[in-house]
Amino acid sequence: MELVEPVVRVFLGIFFLMIGLQFSARTIGLYDRMGFSHINYGGRGRATWWHRHTFNVFRAAILLVCLIRIGVDIDPWLGVFPWLYQWPVLLAGMVVLMASFTLVNYLQAYMHEDWRSGIDEGRDAGKLLTTGPFARSRNPLFLAVMLGQLGFFLALPSVFSLVCLVAGVLVITRQAREEEKALASRFGQAYEEYRQRVPRWL
Repeated sequence: MELVEPVVRVFLGIFFLMIGLQFSARTIGLYDRMGFSHINYGGRGRATWWHRHTFNVFRAAILLVCLIRIGVDIDPWLGVFPWLYQWPVLLAGMVVLMASFTLVNYLQAYMHEDWRSGIDEGRDAGKLLTTGPFARSRNPLFLAVMLGQLGFFLALPSVFSLVCLVAGVLVITRQAREEEKALASRFGQAYEEYRQRVPRWL
């Protein structure tokens, strides 16, 4: 534990910092090349708007906590679960986070120019993807993100990470329903046939 715990502590800070930098760089690069934002909040006060802001608040809190933990012991304030805070669990969390990161990057690359974050109502948002990972799940990217949320809980088993996990899963499942409504409206019968063929999750 003496060796694993500090490694995982530093890993979490660096990991979430790099996630933030990568996401920002990706969205800025896409905007510079294509001339429009791939991040869509939806109308002010609508469900998707609240989903996005809630997710952003938790994402910022996670990054801040993980960076502070590198140099300051704030674990008593986070409500760490001692019975789970063991090196095999922490290592499992680190592995799950890396698996999630790999899957998210693969899925975003697979979607290529059709990738959006949120519902793009103002322009043609691309074609309906039904092949590859989308032949097994209608929302593989959301699944990969939720896997990462589970990994964070395992790497820092605490009241804080449990709240983040529950809130994240609730927001993502609600957002998935909103996005599927938009896809059904855009693609009509083609989406209905796809929905009948492929489960929402697995």
